Amino acid sequence: MGISYAQEVQDIKGTVTDSKGQPAIGVTVVVKGSSKTALTDENGAFTIKAAPSATLSFSAINYEPREMKVVAGSPLSVVLTDKIAQMNEVVMVGYGRSSRKNLSSAVTSVKPEDLNRGAITDVGQLLQGKVPGLNISASGDPNRPAAVVLRGASTLNSSQSPFYVIDGVPGADISVIAPDDIASIDVLKDAAATAIYGNRAANGVIMVTTKRGRKGQAVVTYSSYVGLEKVSNELDMMNAAELRAFIAANGQSLSPNDDKGANTDWQQVVQRSSATSHNHNLSLNGGGEHSTYSASLNYVDRQGVLLKSSLRRVIARLAIEQFALNDKVRFSLNVSNSNSNASGTPQRNSVLQQMVSYLPVSPVRNPNGSFFENWTNTGYFNPAALIEYGQDDTKFNNLIGSFNTQVKLPFGLTYDLNLSYQQGTSLHGEYYGSYYSNYNSANFYYKPDPPLVHSLLNFGTNGSALRNTYQNTNKILETFLTWDRKFGGHTINAVLGYSYQDNITGEGFQTSATNFPVDNVGYNNLSLSNPYALPTYRINFGSPGVYQETRLISDFARLNYNYRDKYLLQLSGRRDGSSVFGANKQWGYFPAVGAAWRINQEGFMQDQRLFSDLKLRASYGVTGNATGFNAYTAQIISGTLGSFYYNGNVVNAYGPTQADNPNLQWEKTATTNLGLDFTFLNGKISGSLDLYDKNTTGMIYSYRVDPILVPNGNIVANGGSMRNRGIELMLSATPVRTKNFNWTSSLNLASNNNEITSLTNPLFSGGDSVRLTQPEGAGQTGSTLQILKSGRPLGQFFTLNYAGKNDQGISQYYDRDGKLTTAPAIGRDYFYMGSPQPKLLLGFTNTLRYQNFDLNIFFRGVFGNKIFNATRADLFRPSTAQFTNILKDVAGESNKDVNAYRYSSRFIEDGSYVRLDNATLGYNFNKFSQYIRTLRVYASVNNAFVITKYTGIDPEINQGGIAPGVDAGNFYPKTRTILFGVNVSF
Repeated sequence: MGISYAQEVQDIKGTVTDSKGQPAIGVTVVVKGSSKTALTDENGAFTIKAAPSATLSFSAINYEPREMKVVAGSPLSVVLTDKIAQMNEVVMVGYGRSSRKNLSSAVTSVKPEDLNRGAITDVGQLLQGKVPGLNISASGDPNRPAAVVLRGASTLNSSQSPFYVIDGVPGADISVIAPDDIASIDVLKDAAATAIYGNRAANGVIMVTTKRGRKGQAVVTYSSYVGLEKVSNELDMMNAAELRAFIAANGQSLSPNDDKGANTDWQQVVQRSSATSHNHNLSLNGGGEHSTYSASLNYVDRQGVLLKSSLRRVIARLAIEQFALNDKVRFSLNVSNSNSNASGTPQRNSVLQQMVSYLPVSPVRNPNGSFFENWTNTGYFNPAALIEYGQDDTKFNNLIGSFNTQVKLPFGLTYDLNLSYQQGTSLHGEYYGSYYSNYNSANFYYKPDPPLVHSLLNFGTNGSALRNTYQNTNKILETFLTWDRKFGGHTINAVLGYSYQDNITGEGFQTSATNFPVDNVGYNNLSLSNPYALPTYRINFGSPGVYQETRLISDFARLNYNYRDKYLLQLSGRRDGSSVFGANKQWGYFPAVGAAWRINQEGFMQDQRLFSDLKLRASYGVTGNATGFNAYTAQIISGTLGSFYYNGNVVNAYGPTQADNPNLQWEKTATTNLGLDFTFLNGKISGSLDLYDKNTTGMIYSYRVDPILVPNGNIVANGGSMRNRGIELMLSATPVRTKNFNWTSSLNLASNNNEITSLTNPLFSGGDSVRLTQPEGAGQTGSTLQILKSGRPLGQFFTLNYAGKNDQGISQYYDRDGKLTTAPAIGRDYFYMGSPQPKLLLGFTNTLRYQNFDLNIFFRGVFGNKIFNATRADLFRPSTAQFTNILKDVAGESNKDVNAYRYSSRFIEDGSYVRLDNATLGYNFNKFSQYIRTLRVYASVNNAFVITKYTGIDPEINQGGIAPGVDAGNFYPKTRTILFGVNVSF
């Protein structure tokens, strides 16, 4: 028997190439029916032991799988078909998958190698500039996710962020995914693609698929980087000598309480000279004949450039697939847990404000080592002391577990049962030492991000602490039946399903305390406090209505019809019922239809050699929005309504503070999309062009009404509308491809026009404009920057119109009648002065490969938007330079100009920019060791430079929410990062 076996098993050799004759590297070769595997080397060659009668399977991510029988005594020559060239790559869609060539909807896919590189802890930043129509803005704060808006804002009531689906789990927290674990990201844009998610899909859907194990030998992969971050730009403030000279030239003088002969750069004081980041990801993937597994562990530690800010996160993930009953049944288990420790800069926005306004002539500390302060100045605080004596820490834990059973039934039927559980917990603590008690008499304000208005803070006595812990849980059951059948030239794919979701949010509590014996207790031992000794202190138990329980029950269906890969039709719909809405309107219906014509499949196209793919798409559908409001939005709520005098006593009034609305229902967004997909010149150039028109109706908002009709004078109701129209272009090209050199390039462009088309309710007509965004800079009380107005874009700037200076050197403005005035009226003398909405978004990537070297260069641009630089206005104060620092640009101003700083068109700037977002140079080692399969080292720089006319720290100002494009002293500095990394597999 031993001799016979030796004669049958032999070394089978061969080479694998792609359709263009280039070596296919890293292709997995498996002896069918066994666990024997091999990988092709840099020449596409492989050697594997097999019997002469064996069949070999060849598979790789970018190629169509293929099988070939062994030919005894002859080396094999295998040619694999490029998936991308054939438009056959798999695209994830709701409750299924599809090949790109058969899509009738607008979907953009991003592969791991195309995601952004760098010290990135947020998935949103991975997609910046990679998807046409996806507007992403981020600061340098490691603990703040990027604002993500797809095809323009569709509502006033939420963050406008897309809906995330991770490995089929809807609404999953994106923080549970490490960038190294992502296999693909598919961005679903039009309603034909998203309507199957119904009321959660108005802002688009982002499908994230994580890596899975493959049959064959186990593969261990380790990737790591170390990064160094430095602030890329600072505000150009006066130093001590410049400020003294300016004040002397204007006949003023500094107070001896401030001028201690110092020359302090306060921006440098509160920032790290350099912040370090490092990331480590270890994964194990493999599988046998009837099972696969994938496990990974990720650790990231990122310092922020502001003192005390940092993020440490550990993510563990396990994915197992087990096949049974002749592979007709598949069980899948996915578990992912993310544990984060986020430390924030205490009173961050106040620190950002004080670091530029604090006088440079003052020292950080007094000669005795204590912090320098001038308590006589209102709203004036040493930013180094704010950081030193404060703590702001949060621990997050996010768990997602999902179990899927898939059964292949007769007649082309497949049954899926998905069970998932999500739990997110937070443990937050803040402590402000006894030093902070000094600020109580100096008007210390909490400064939130726009459009929220600041509020006065009191830090108690002998230290104050706040502690809270909350837990959110989601339980989801989804079950659906899929039918795949082919009849001659007709192919049908149908999905019919049911979904049940139970959500509990805000399960937990909050408390605060003050009057601690010592400061080093912090927020960890509140029992040592004695708040009851202070009669005026009130314990903060948190906001009312934090705890909520909601349910969502849905039915959904989709039908795809394909005739000879030429004519494609898709019908889909979802029926959603939610406890969030009014008793009379708890069900919503979201239909969609899409059609496509693959023109290149027609007979009259067969003789042409220009296009290898040409497809025309059209779709229309309706999606909904169920975010931005809560379980109590449609309910009547009662509370205190002030007080009144009765019978010699002051009595607290109690009554309705919110009206109920039994007819409150979902906002609905109808989208029409027309698209063209094309590939020509033998696959050298491919791309897509999309035009869309997106209309939101029944927009939920708090409308003003007659208090006689509705208590409290307002009601949350449907009525407003918003429209987005745009065009998107994506191009990919391979200008040069030779044996040793390869150049690929991709360009995406997107333009969107946003407009609020209505801001009234049919039953409660009235004011259709709302002024908002009030930064409350010194001397700016009541001044607003933006307006919600019918016929205007979201974020429309509405402010004073600057008209230069009069003959006394005082800044003047146009009044409502067009006359000049130095005393304009807030609100009355306001004009429409530009939009923060960009007119064009650009992403441009070039990858050059020469032998084992590769160079990737990525540019990103935003054009045509305006920024209201309220930060500059607040620092443009020549008349008060002896109290707070000013910009160097103010040197030419007169201190007699008491109007110079007023919020006006003078401080509205062009926000356009082009940024070299990333440049990465890598080298791939071949045959490094018999134990090492692949080894790659690389160096990368992020935010190398930015070209812009904007005078602020950085033009990438927040584009999300209802107050986009406002720089109000709250911008966390962006950084320039240099990374060194390694990827190795064993």
